[in-house]
Amino acid sequence: MELTAIQIAALQAKRAKAASLGLRSLSTEKKNQALLAVAGALAKKTDDILAANAIDMENLLEKRSDASKALQSRLILTKEKIKAIVEGVITVAGLPDPVGEVVKITERPNGLEIKKVRIPIGVIACVYESRPNVTVDIAALALKSGNACILRGGKESINSNTVLADIFREAVVSVGVDQEYLQFISFTDHAAVSALSKLDKYIDLIIPRGGEKLIDAVCDGATVPVLRHRKGITHIYAAASANLDMAIKIIHNAKTSNPSACNSLEHALIDAKVADKILPELLKKLKESGVEVRGDEKVQVIVPEVVLATNVDWLTEYLDYIISIKIVDGLGEAIAHINKYSTNLSDGIITEDESEAQKFVSAVDSAATYVNASTRFTDGSEFGLGAEIGINTSKIHGMGPMGLEELTVTRYIVLGNGQIR
Repeated sequence: MELTAIQIAALQAKRAKAASLGLRSLSTEKKNQALLAVAGALAKKTDDILAANAIDMENLLEKRSDASKALQSRLILTKEKIKAIVEGVITVAGLPDPVGEVVKITERPNGLEIKKVRIPIGVIACVYESRPNVTVDIAALALKSGNACILRGGKESINSNTVLADIFREAVVSVGVDQEYLQFISFTDHAAVSALSKLDKYIDLIIPRGGEKLIDAVCDGATVPVLRHRKGITHIYAAASANLDMAIKIIHNAKTSNPSACNSLEHALIDAKVADKILPELLKKLKESGVEVRGDEKVQVIVPEVVLATNVDWLTEYLDYIISIKIVDGLGEAIAHINKYSTNLSDGIITEDESEAQKFVSAVDSAATYVNASTRFTDGSEFGLGAEIGINTSKIHGMGPMGLEELTVTRYIVLGNGQIR
């Protein structure tokens, strides 16, 4: 009898659990050897990866002729992108191994020595959409941190993901690492998504990366702990004390360098005292880059050609060449607006006033809070983590990009010489 998608997912979770027990004791040298083998295999098989990705792109445009540029940008692979993926794997191999790190040693009056050490989480499942590079990022981080992983990508990238997972598994087994540590779910049945979140017997953590519907499907009835971020509604506030040229440069970069990324800027807040100095030049640069600018009534007074922003705009993650701008009366109003509409991923301030910057950082509750820099840096690679398994905005574990250290937990090792209580 043919197995259902749910039954197959359960079997793969069971295999991942079994593999995780051996993986946690792998030496750093062996893990790095495997990762370098993966990097070499990916580079060697670039043409195979591009061929599979071309099929995904063709299928996407055939089924969804109106597919946004943002979606196409997330899905498409190029030689340059594959080179970056390879370099990311090599970077992870070169990072310190967090497993076994002694975080703290406490010596008790009775002679007990208590060590707090880092260990792998165990089995991590990740459900994601569009971006094929995520397959490699997660598999590499999981291996280096001693975790088994279960990967379920979106149907739009199924061919790309399958080839990448196959290359990864073949490469690690060639150096003596159990390929079962990486379980790739090759079917796109939605029932498997909710099924994974209930396999707490085998899975220790699940991370959904994608839209609201995907996250809701994972969270609904989940018995496995879930780390997530729902949206990237990001803000930058240009204060009255801001360097105006810096403000224009940062806002323009945060919006245009990659609008499809979750850390791209969606809403800019401009202090009323400098709005007439910033807005004309800012709008000129944004429009030259093809950005549709929306603004509140105060913005329209200064630049009448902007589209009037509605309340819906402040709740919207565009992931496109669209930005909404609001004029605010000082730091207090800016903070209040951000805390009301932000999704706690990335928010920033542009200011020359150190006291104002400190107040902003203390009051804005985001995973990454910026002073005089683009929000586009909220990324595992940019933070020096090599890659990331996701960006956590929930209040458990560590907020922000999750790299190697965030894929471990701590436990205690207690050394005694006969103590009793």
